[in-house]
Amino acid sequence: MSAVANPATVAECLRVGAGFSQGDRNWIAEQFVTLDARLASFHADATELEVSVKDREARGQKVTLECWIAGRQKIVTTSAEEDLHAALNDVRDDLRRRLNDAKTRQEPRHNKHLRDLPQPQNEQDPTEDQERLPAADPTRADAETV
Repeated sequence: MSAVANPATVAECLRVGAGFSQGDRNWIAEQFVTLDARLASFHADATELEVSVKDREARGQKVTLECWIAGRQKIVTTSAEEDLHAALNDVRDDLRRRLNDAKTRQEPRHNKHLRDLPQPQNEQDPTEDQERLPAADPTRADAETV
C-alpha cells in the first residue's frame, strides 16, 4: 500500500447534517476517532463524511452516516437505536466493516494469476532441466547455502 501524503481523518472530513449542531461535531468526532486508521489510506481531499439524525431523541430516531471517497461508490450506514450514543457507535462500526469489505474486494488476491493460468498437460522430467543448466561453482557458495 502506498503512503498517502495527506491522509483522511474524521476530524478533517466530518460534516454534521440535519439534527446536529456544530457544537455536537467535536463530540461526534471523538466517537468516530477509531475510523481514522481505516480512512488513513485515502486522501483527505477526496474523502467526505456526513452524519445526520432524523427525529432526534424521539422514539423513531434514525442516525445516518454517509461516506464519499473519490473513485468509489458512496457508502451509507443507518441505525434506529433509541440511544443516540449507541446509534452513533452502530453506524461507525458498520462503516468500518463496509470500508474493510470494499478494500478486500479491490485488493489483488495472493497468487490469483497462478490459479487463472491453465496447468501444463505434459509433465517433463525434472532432470532434463538440470542437464541444460551449468553446474554450480562450489567456490562461490554463500554461507547460507553451505
